[in-house]
Amino acid sequence: MSNLNVAPRSVRLHLGIFGKTNSGKSSLLNAITTHSTSVVSPIKGTTTDPVYKAIELNGLGPCILIDTAGFDDEGELGKLRVKKTHDALKKTDIGILLFDATQEDFDKEILWAKKLIKLDKPFLPVISKVDLNCDVTHIEKLIQDKFNKKALKIYASKLDIQHLIREELIKINKNKVKNKSIVEGLVKEDDVVMLVMPQQINAPEGRLILPQVQTIRDLLDHKAIVISVGTDQIDSALKALKEPPSLIITDSQVFPLVYKKKPKESRLTSFSILLSAVKGDVQKFAEAAKVIDSLTQDSKVLIAEACTHAPLTEDIGRIQIPRLLRNKVGEKLQIDFASGSDFPSNLNQYELVIHCAGCMFNRTYMLNRLMECENQNVFMTNYGICIAKLSNILDKVDY
Repeated sequence: MSNLNVAPRSVRLHLGIFGKTNSGKSSLLNAITTHSTSVVSPIKGTTTDPVYKAIELNGLGPCILIDTAGFDDEGELGKLRVKKTHDALKKTDIGILLFDATQEDFDKEILWAKKLIKLDKPFLPVISKVDLNCDVTHIEKLIQDKFNKKALKIYASKLDIQHLIREELIKINKNKVKNKSIVEGLVKEDDVVMLVMPQQINAPEGRLILPQVQTIRDLLDHKAIVISVGTDQIDSALKALKEPPSLIITDSQVFPLVYKKKPKESRLTSFSILLSAVKGDVQKFAEAAKVIDSLTQDSKVLIAEACTHAPLTEDIGRIQIPRLLRNKVGEKLQIDFASGSDFPSNLNQYELVIHCAGCMFNRTYMLNRLMECENQNVFMTNYGICIAKLSNILDKVDY
């Protein structure tokens, strides 16, 4: 069974900074990164789209800091900014919630704290601009009474606080996220693992796609013996080995071919399925794939991918999966597409959502999408699981 409290070690911890306009969010981000990452201005609404900054924090590892627009922003443009802040909340693993010491009303901060709690996201309350208001005991008491938390106090004139805030975040994170590797439970030391990696035409020239890179690194960490081949080298590679590989990991799009060629002793899975186990809930994805058998030509399906790219010939999400679905269901099956952070708010128009492996998303964001589907009674599955199901081998692959 999948564990909903794990995250792949290859994914950065997302730290979202939330607060009212001009509460000191951008200044805090700049203080943590020690760079002028975000524009700081006394003018309200300076931060529009969220600013994402990659950083390594000792004790936390690779992180993404998210500077968001104020959740009290007003006007038509302000509503759009607040929507972007809500989107950033979906990606946040740990929140940093600012209480501006120069303010008197903290109803919106309390509301956003409750949003974080409802989504099971831990957060660090921070009282900003403390030096501009000598007495903040009432704010500290409010935070203690409402959330049983001790607030971190920061000064507008002394923003050298990276060490302080890092220590507090380490405490919060200590027991929250456990790292789960991509091949955990599938390989042991000295196992021979064959990777079948047809080079996709939409992959950057001279580079492997991210799931392949992450899987290779994880296999090396497990001290497995890795052999990588293209689809035209499977027979030669198997012949060169003294014994069949313990595990074969393939690109989902060539599942049928690899299944026909694999030795009966070798287990089989795909990069997409492995990523779905660490990014989402693979058991739910497998259960959702059963919906494919009940689809009709009147059905509507959404195919969602994490990255944005111009689809090329034989694109797996735009061409191959739709072709397989229509071969099974019929040409009139309606299929919509979504990419990047675009994801329809009205999902109950669909009988099934088929999502990519999500290598560009963190686990928190993928689980949020799964939750959105479940809240609207819509099933969500994964590219690899879907192709295995359509190839009639889902019960013969490991996940």
